[in-house]
Amino acid sequence: MAEPSQAATPSSPMLSSSAAPEKKTDEAREKIILISYPKIVFLYPVFVLSIVAAIWESFLSKPLAADTPNPQAVFIATLFLGLLAVNLVVLGFDFPRTTWLTLFFFVAAAVLGFILLVRLNPDILPFVARILKAFHPLANATFYWSIAFILGAIFVAVFIVVRFDYWEVRPNELLHHHGFLGNLERRSAPSLRLDKEIDDVFEYWLLRSGRLILHPSEEQRSIILDNVPFINKKEEAITRMLGALQVELRPERTDR
Repeated sequence: MAEPSQAATPSSPMLSSSAAPEKKTDEAREKIILISYPKIVFLYPVFVLSIVAAIWESFLSKPLAADTPNPQAVFIATLFLGLLAVNLVVLGFDFPRTTWLTLFFFVAAAVLGFILLVRLNPDILPFVARILKAFHPLANATFYWSIAFILGAIFVAVFIVVRFDYWEVRPNELLHHHGFLGNLERRSAPSLRLDKEIDDVFEYWLLRSGRLILHPSEEQRSIILDNVPFINKKEEAITRMLGALQVELRPERTDR
């Protein structure tokens, strides 16, 4: 008589293989990657405008005619220079408060108003009017493609380099991955303290970035990560993870 087939036990390969993807998914959710980017990434508006300007210039006829400048070419070049100037100001200065931001927009509006006033009424300041009248910045599509290529190559290099130097926050430990050979440093994470700073309003607008300061319990020196994108979401995720861990580690009360 044939023996009845045995039921699958929890340790059977069938159940263990089905639980493996779920375990891997839980592990992926229980880690937060922190990457500190250099400030060059904030030049991405110039990169985007360079591509748009290059495509636009490709359809213009005689964009570099000195005797009769193409109005569209002059407009594109002026817009490019203006955005480049604003982007360089963002890289060169910090605007920690909205008052500084308001002052910046006030100065920019005052300068633009002065230029329009002199252009519409050249008799007020004839010398300045002659300079503005002779100001016809021109560039062809090759120039804009070159700027886009240079910035694009730098961005690709940055994204490759940061993949070899980043931090990983887990419920029980803080990992530092660095070096092309995969060097790894481990620190204790349950008592990790976290500070968030937003030093520049413009940088926060561009990439929602800011500074994260990590204070491991076993380290005397703090870990400072500048230009962390989407800093609010990262900070909330880390706080939620460590808060849940503290609740799980809280000792149970026993009634005597």
